[in-house]
Amino acid sequence: MSRPRPTPARSTKGFLMCAMVIVPVRGVEPSPAGPPRGSSRMTVGVEEEFLLVDRRTGMPVARGPHVVEAAIPVLGERAQTEFFGAQVEVCTRPTASLTVLRSELALLRKVMAEAAAGEGCLLVATGTPAVPPGRPPTVTPGERYRQMAARWPALVGGYDGMVCGCHIHVGVTGHAQALALANHMRPWLPTLQAIAANSPFSLGRDSGWASHRSVEYARWPGVGPAPLLDEAGYERLADHLVRSGALLDRRMIYWHARPSEHVPTLEIRVCDVNADLDVVVLLTALVRGLATSLLPDIGNGRPPPDFPDRRLHAAHALAARRGPTGAGLGAVRGEHAPALMPAGCLLERAAPGLAATGDLDLAEELFDRVRRSGGGAARQRAAHLRKGRLSDVVGELVRTTAAA
Repeated sequence: MSRPRPTPARSTKGFLMCAMVIVPVRGVEPSPAGPPRGSSRMTVGVEEEFLLVDRRTGMPVARGPHVVEAAIPVLGERAQTEFFGAQVEVCTRPTASLTVLRSELALLRKVMAEAAAGEGCLLVATGTPAVPPGRPPTVTPGERYRQMAARWPALVGGYDGMVCGCHIHVGVTGHAQALALANHMRPWLPTLQAIAANSPFSLGRDSGWASHRSVEYARWPGVGPAPLLDEAGYERLADHLVRSGALLDRRMIYWHARPSEHVPTLEIRVCDVNADLDVVVLLTALVRGLATSLLPDIGNGRPPPDFPDRRLHAAHALAARRGPTGAGLGAVRGEHAPALMPAGCLLERAAPGLAATGDLDLAEELFDRVRRSGGGAARQRAAHLRKGRLSDVVGELVRTTAAA
């Protein structure tokens, strides 16, 4: 994946604005509004995890390996199994165009849904199952998954652990740039988490959380905000976590933002998978826009924001509990902010990068749709409220997942 850079900031329409300072990259002449001219766009890529559910009951069914096998002739390595047999994953190719990204995600969903139908099940984009599984989840065969299940057995069968995320990659020059971006993006990730919240139901009831996936997923070791690290510090810590047995391998570094071990990207792992594909496009635009907007700070040697870990954990908890329309903690000072203000501030902070890639109008439009709908968790609850049936929630999710 390739490199980034920003362009002129522009005020967003109809959202709460936050103070913002743009610092130019050293050695590059900035435009009057801030970010440098004549730069290439960061590439992006997305991984989406889906549930497979029974057509009649809506319960998760462990047909993932068969569904992936059916999809591989069309998708190749872009179709993959996941930890539990009732899950599948799709992965896009890197691209600099959100239009291309959306088209590929739509194709991946279509092919995987058709493969699922051939196996008598349905493809659902939700962070947690609305209808609980009828039996303990089955782990997908494979040596690595077997070792994980053996080392952490309480996380496999003792709770509703089939959680599905959306992982967004942005292209970087290497680990050093990925870690620098992760350090500067930390305070903004709770807001992304809130926008993406799409898992209110767990074990057949409303959990009270907008993103119950965040709660369940956090039971795994290695999940949480990334520590502030440079490249040498990352290597030391990663080696220690594996040698000490805290993690099975480096692939279990499940931080909310982490450098990829096999491709030159920064991976953002804080989002629920969303049935509405436009939400996925919005999240990707915001991630790239924010990263592009932060590059001048990094190039100028500005230190990461001083955001205490205790407050950061509280911000993530609020985001998971309340979703995009609830109050949260501001990313600048960590102060309590009214509903939608953190999301509006994120959009403004990402605006220079969004303008640089020509995505600002699109991001504003998609953000306004989320604001009006309340996001994925609100849509699930609205479907349940109509008749009080979880089957209606599953039906709405299946239709929206396929509508892409």
